[in-house]
Amino acid sequence: MPVAYSQVYIESAGHFMPGAPVANDGMDAYVAPLNRLSERIKRRILAENGIQQRHYAIAPDGSTTYSNAQMAKGAIEAALAQAARPLADIGFLASGSSGGDALMPGFASMIQGEMAAPPMELLSVHGVCAASVGALQSAALAVERGTHGHALAVASEMPSRLFKRSRYAGQDYNTDFDAHFLRWMLSDGAGAVLLGQGAALPQRPDLRLKLRWTHQRSFAGDYPVCMQLGLTHDRQRSHLDFPSWADAEAAGALSLRQDIRLLAHLFDVCIHEYARIAHQGWLPERGIDHFLCHYSSEKFIPVVDELLNKAQLSIPRERWWSNLAWRGNTGAASIFVMIAEYLQTQHARLKPGDTMLCFVPESGRFTAGYMLLEVENHTPASPAAARASTPAQRATPAAAAAQSALIAPPHDPAAAPAGLAPLLTELASIWHDYRSQVWRTPLVHRIHSGQIQQTDYVRWMSQWVPQVREGSLWMREGAASLTGAYAELAALMGVHASEEQNDFKILHQDYLNAGGTQTDIQQLRRNPGGEALNSYLHSLAATPNPIGLLGAIYIIEGTGQRIVPSLLPLLRQHLALGPDCFRFLEYHGANDEDHLERWLMAVQMAMALDETGTAAAAIAATARHTAALYLMQFRHILDATATEPAR
Repeated sequence: MPVAYSQVYIESAGHFMPGAPVANDGMDAYVAPLNRLSERIKRRILAENGIQQRHYAIAPDGSTTYSNAQMAKGAIEAALAQAARPLADIGFLASGSSGGDALMPGFASMIQGEMAAPPMELLSVHGVCAASVGALQSAALAVERGTHGHALAVASEMPSRLFKRSRYAGQDYNTDFDAHFLRWMLSDGAGAVLLGQGAALPQRPDLRLKLRWTHQRSFAGDYPVCMQLGLTHDRQRSHLDFPSWADAEAAGALSLRQDIRLLAHLFDVCIHEYARIAHQGWLPERGIDHFLCHYSSEKFIPVVDELLNKAQLSIPRERWWSNLAWRGNTGAASIFVMIAEYLQTQHARLKPGDTMLCFVPESGRFTAGYMLLEVENHTPASPAAARASTPAQRATPAAAAAQSALIAPPHDPAAAPAGLAPLLTELASIWHDYRSQVWRTPLVHRIHSGQIQQTDYVRWMSQWVPQVREGSLWMREGAASLTGAYAELAALMGVHASEEQNDFKILHQDYLNAGGTQTDIQQLRRNPGGEALNSYLHSLAATPNPIGLLGAIYIIEGTGQRIVPSLLPLLRQHLALGPDCFRFLEYHGANDEDHLERWLMAVQMAMALDETGTAAAAIAATARHTAALYLMQFRHILDATATEPAR
């Protein structure tokens, strides 16, 4: 399953390409043919891959002009310069590469040392092309969890040192096709991505680029090694099994190889994985607006296109973009170099709501990597708002009360449809009293003061699961009690109940992901407030034409659409839990606004059908009772004796 994010943004991206671009007819000065056979292989490969120029971090004499760590440094400095952010702001650095300049220590450590960077958290992801996705995912999680305000993901590759003709002297300048192949495919370069919590893009101050999710899946258990360095051609011996490095080199165990006979399976595997997550609902219904696909050769464009078409996930070719022709194939660095150049040169094409899919197939032993981004409008926060959002100020009771006052009621009475202003005004009064008291409950106080513990969150979820489970039941019961002229209203409530009938499963999984241990939902219990609220709503739903239930929905959905979004960032900040522990809270924060629009439509229908003139009073009374009982539920959450699992 993809890893989802709610508050991670790409704030800038930079790349570093060493030296002047090298055209096809100039390659021999850096990567010389070994013999007549390699010259023919070169012509064939260059005719197919579509690469017209690339960069090398070696000189024609074979000496190194830039180390791999120096290239990574260049890409990082480019990303930081665009965002006007100092290196001191970065708390986390993740690198992705098929290999640094040294076998150990880790590549990220070497980059930090190269930059003389201050102490920070590091992660070195070793792999092939999809190592970049792994690095970005780890950096994104650091930002998502609030562990670090800013994080960097960098990927850098320098295969040219392996392609020098002198490397093949021990094999008498003769090698197999698999080793010949990559000499004409790969080149050097680095890319870096700066992640934060929402700054505008340097090229488009009116926009920001949100990371929606990342996904990577390996199929190494299903396929043999395709691309490798360090094994003999038959993959039977490691270079470490030889008496010396010279012996290993003579046996071809230090030649970079790719078994092109296996490549046909790579894209088939990756597109099937893409189709799998698409059918799980991870892709936007409106489709993909910008497709950045890392393919090693233009030969694979029709292959990917055909597979997408067969999966009924076609992306129009005019939405594809690649810089393979003029940047070359830089392995793990390719997708970051692509993102950086796309933002620099194609930013005018971006508009709010656009989606960007990055696809990274890895041939090492077959890994599929994906990243989904979304373009958003950017409205800079006022200085006062920025000051009010600091952790120190949030921790004070006065600041918490002030923040509560900023939480508007679910519907603004001033914008009420004709005839609803009196009811919405009364409901707003009930709402303000309710949210003010919620802000003073032990749970919310603990969240705002930064004292919330994982056990507190798990206890909250354990009590909430059975309550949410009952939600669609009392709504269905209420819909069944609406008769006669209220049939259309009953149908609308039925739709709402159907949409929420499985929400408790999401919440239960969040509970388990956060450390809960009760797998049987039947064993979870509501606290006294939750029990009282559940009994009240079921009792009301069983009465004839229970119009007052609309008042209950106002409070319940309003809590999800107004209060929960204000608590979620603090929960993420103070709890060392992953995004898979907050899916229910995020889902309701994003979707309850639509539900409230449907609620407004239902209220208009109820008022229009009201022949006794009692509908408004019933709705307001139920809202008041529901607020009192929901408040009671909030107050009991941290009471360890309030609920005990059934035995």
